[in-house]
Amino acid sequence: MATFNRMHLIRQVDLFTLQLFLSAIEERQIGLAAIRENIAASTATKRIQVLEDIAGVELLERTPRGVAPTAAGAVLERHVRDIFGSIDEMRSEVAALTEGVQGEFSIASARTIIVPFLGRELRVYSKEFPLVDIAVTETENSDIISLVSRGEADLGVFAAAYDLDLSGVDVVPYREDRLVAVVPQAHSLSGESQVTFADLATERILAPRALMGALHAAARRLGKDFASHHNVRSAEVAISLVDSGLGVSVVPECMLDFEVMSRVAVLELDEPWAVRRIHLATPTGRAQSPATQAFIAQLLARPDEEDGPTAG
Repeated sequence: MATFNRMHLIRQVDLFTLQLFLSAIEERQIGLAAIRENIAASTATKRIQVLEDIAGVELLERTPRGVAPTAAGAVLERHVRDIFGSIDEMRSEVAALTEGVQGEFSIASARTIIVPFLGRELRVYSKEFPLVDIAVTETENSDIISLVSRGEADLGVFAAAYDLDLSGVDVVPYREDRLVAVVPQAHSLSGESQVTFADLATERILAPRALMGALHAAARRLGKDFASHHNVRSAEVAISLVDSGLGVSVVPECMLDFEVMSRVAVLELDEPWAVRRIHLATPTGRAQSPATQAFIAQLLARPDEEDGPTAG
């Protein structure tokens, strides 16, 4: 590795790479950090390798169980958190000197989008625009569209589905992630790297409510009937039941963390519908407030990566 060079660090390492480094430590997986930051896993690995080359030392210890900061990585982590803390203070001080964006806006979304993605985005937004009041409604996909089309929510963030009626809303792509299969560690499929829905169709499938439509459609394509043996609303509950040996499930990959992945087997789902496309919806013909426009601009401000987003 190269010797640490201050000017090389300043010229070559951007804040996004430093944020990615922190995410890798927090997620304990570079792949999960890539999902969190919406870039390709290969790009995330490359960025961290470049950061290590500049530092002249390994910053992350790689093991089959994940990654953890080395002694040098822990030093860098502490300083990077100080840097981001200073940036947050700068935002607050600048906001105190100017009125900035004011007002309020409402957002409707699902738990599997709020938890891994929107929660952090809203935290960043609130620090930059402290005078904006935000109302968040957690609901299902179909209800998200209804709330936006009726003007009861300024912005909806939803996962595309074949049976959604999008009349009354304008839609733009936001990001992508993948659906994966989750099975007990002792399951006969646990040693596979990937499965198809046909492999799962004979199993007791625990289907989160938001995915029922996709699973019914997949079963029909196989000429089969689909019925979930449990009425499960959230991916977290489905994963917990899989861990208890009550069946298998299909969940968004973004809902998995290191602790979950240590308890169940996670398999790639080799299906064209396994790519979950997440979109933003706004009411058709209604002007967006400056507060809403600022949040949408933040959501759509993605790093310019040649490899594209993590989508499989």
